Amino acid sequence: MADGTLTYDTAYAELERIMQDLQEDRIGVDELTAKVKRAVDLVAFCNKRLRATEEEVEGIVKKLGEG
Repeated sequence: MADGTLTYDTAYAELERIMQDLQEDRIGVDELTAKVKRAVDLVAFCNKRLRATEEEVEGIVKKLGEG
């Protein structure tokens, strides 16, 4: 899936799959570096989305307090 169409939910689900595969030793040495890099990218994406959502919600709450 291209990152342009990535959503928080799909990123989180992919991250969970990678983590489960790592825990269950289903990722071979040849794939390990690529999977870890992908996991780092997914964590960064999720953190960015969470921060953006938090800022948006805070703005909405602030507007409610002004009204």
